[in-house]
Parts: sequence; structure tokens; C-alpha cells
Amino acid sequence: MMPRERLTPKEIQVATLVWQGLTNREIGKLMNTTEQVIKNHLRSTFDKLGVWSRLELAMYVASHGGKTWLEEPQRPVFEQVRAAAG
Repeated sequence: MMPRERLTPKEIQVATLVWQGLTNREIGKLMNTTEQVIKNHLRSTFDKLGVWSRLELAMYVASHGGKTWLEEPQRPVFEQVRAAAG
């Protein structure tokens, strides 16, 4: 399992918005939640991806597709075959 696949949809959304340069407050307003909830999502995301800062998170997102990072990751063909067979 790739690190990105461990993230929840909300964590993926928050990470992408950090990559786009939004502040925690701006992300909270956009997602209709509090700044503290955004901080909680970020803390969890940092742990899952092994990054230590918003800058590292933004660099991680950028190096793994940027805008396309929001899309579902493509599993290798052998994993798709194994999932279909199981």
C-alpha cells in the first residue's frame, strides 16, 4: 500500500489545498469546519506520509502529481487482477 492510499479523502483534500497555498483558516472556511480540525487532519497526514511541515507536504504532493493527486491512484495490473480474483 502506498502512503497516499493510507490517507482519508479529507486528508487528501487538505493536503492538496496546502499544496495550492491556502492557510489552515482558509481551508477550514472552504471545508466548512474549524481551523483546529484542519490541524488535526494535517497532523495525521504528516504522520502517515512521514513529513514534518507544510512545506514538505506541499513538496510531496507536487512530486506525486499535484492537481492529479486528488484522483484515485492507479493500482498496478497485478493488484487489480488479484483483487478481482479474491
